[in-house]
Amino acid sequence: MTAVLPEPATATLPAPGAGTGSAAPGCACAACATGTGHADLLARLATAPGGRTAVVAADRDLTFDELRAEAAGVAARLTSLGAGPESVVALCLPRGAGLVTALIGTLTAGAAYLPVDPALPAERRRYLLEDSGADLVVTDGAGDLPPAPGIRTVTLAELTAPVTAEAAGPVPYRPAPVTADTLAYVIYTSGSTGRPKGVEIGRAAASLLLAELERAGAAAGEARRVGWNASPSFDASVQQWVRLCRGDTLVMIDEETRRDPALLAAFVDAQALTDLDITPSHADPLLDLLTPAGGPRPLTLLVGGEAISPALWDRLAAAHGAGTLRALNVYGPTECTVDATAGWIDRPGEPHIGTVLPGLRMRLLGEDLAPVSPGEAGELYLAGPRVGRGYRNRPALTAERFVADPAGAAGSRMYRTGDRCRLLPDGRLVHLGRADGQIKLRGHRIELPEIEAVLTRQDGVAEAAVILGEDAGGGPALLAYHRGGDAGALRTALAATLPAYMLPSAFVAVDRFATTPSGKLDRSALPTRADTPAAAGGAAAPTGDTGLRGPAEELIARVWTQVLGADSIGPDDNFFKLGGHSLLAIKLVSRVRAELSVALPVKAVYAHPRLRDLAARIEELTAARDA
Repeated sequence: MTAVLPEPATATLPAPGAGTGSAAPGCACAACATGTGHADLLARLATAPGGRTAVVAADRDLTFDELRAEAAGVAARLTSLGAGPESVVALCLPRGAGLVTALIGTLTAGAAYLPVDPALPAERRRYLLEDSGADLVVTDGAGDLPPAPGIRTVTLAELTAPVTAEAAGPVPYRPAPVTADTLAYVIYTSGSTGRPKGVEIGRAAASLLLAELERAGAAAGEARRVGWNASPSFDASVQQWVRLCRGDTLVMIDEETRRDPALLAAFVDAQALTDLDITPSHADPLLDLLTPAGGPRPLTLLVGGEAISPALWDRLAAAHGAGTLRALNVYGPTECTVDATAGWIDRPGEPHIGTVLPGLRMRLLGEDLAPVSPGEAGELYLAGPRVGRGYRNRPALTAERFVADPAGAAGSRMYRTGDRCRLLPDGRLVHLGRADGQIKLRGHRIELPEIEAVLTRQDGVAEAAVILGEDAGGGPALLAYHRGGDAGALRTALAATLPAYMLPSAFVAVDRFATTPSGKLDRSALPTRADTPAAAGGAAAPTGDTGLRGPAEELIARVWTQVLGADSIGPDDNFFKLGGHSLLAIKLVSRVRAELSVALPVKAVYAHPRLRDLAARIEELTAARDA
């Protein structure tokens, strides 16, 4: 969690239980032990100084008084529409102050919120609404929402219009009474069955998140400026908006800025952010661009969502040691309320995920569910009040992953993470990988079987396999292998169903799949790198005249060849159909900036993915610079 751990020079984290495969809980209070006793999050929000800035966004800023007043109005209208405890309100809203108001208003009404990214394919949005059983969906009225029978749609403008009670003035900010078990939010993650699954988190777990911040974070009364960097559809966003409940200022980072390391570094400096949540993939290019802060309150980076490479670990440790920033490695499944472990990246060496955080207990178990010996690898199980309620409308899957806790009170459960770890003598955990088909890529949790299930549903596809391999530049990428089907048609079909982060960078047709002696698909026999346009599902340009015209097109073709590993590039080729993705787009922009001294934004690659169109945009920027 954000700046929650004391500096390692002055305090230590809980030590592991001797020889039991368990670590002691991070908090020994009765509330953490039982999941009760902690005040609801919104009771704390009600005490924040009214004139202090609560939200900074591109569209407008809100003070805490303004946030509470608008949230009260939203809550009143939602209540009149039937929202309340255990009901689900879907928020299909763009990033902005209105999203925060709607989220806090939903919780104030006692209901749970379901984030639905407006950028998701229509089929995916429809599935989330129907599968969750949402009662209402809130939109900004700007985009099309797929029809979902039985779900009422209301616009944000309707919810935030001034509300006045009869002869009583504005609606007071008065959160609805809830219990520790009341549903707080539902967030969908990738599903191994081919369909995403909704994780239910109760109010006790969400409240413990704030308790964790209060316990060892910023000094009481100290307001910090926290960047909301994560997509609302991912649980990392919870640890960002919850900071409002301790009086911190939440600074919304728009999509364009999030994608561009240069813009993000400038934004961090201009907004004087003190806390920023980021994935290793995006921290790497950002480090060289950040202005060294130094002083008693340097920027705190929460680095999580995927494994940190040894090289990046050492760079972060060096910056931490120099006092230019503090880096905290965080790990945790959505099912256990965002983060389960954390550790300062304060010295070079083997990357680790720290020690267990308050509100959780951990156990390392073998296949027989017996504790492993100290130093041995085992599967990580998490128990305690921060463990979620289970999967929405998935009782069988809930029973499979949320199992009885033999060391806990009657009825208590452990969550089986599927992560393999090893415990170091000082109580820190080393993450060793997964025991199933789940991966983390650029901060996103992806079940490879879900992509494979969508592939095999397409016409002509007899078999399919998806692996985490490398793109032409050596970076991590999804590679799809298929027997039957057309690569271009498959890419189009998957783009209409899956979010962008789940789209393979390469589609490779195979005549047959190798199998193991037992007859199962041998994934180890699949190539782990795709280096040609054909493998990426793109069409190679003819070997003679490439059709390129002018220095800008020739430069882009040369850079694409370097970044994508393609042998020949034509003017009509599409960057993303040749295997490009967000990190390769960053590399592309960096090289163009270096060679042409043109401030090409990353969003230009998304707006103009065709080579000729991107070259024309670069020529426009060059002309404007030289005018």
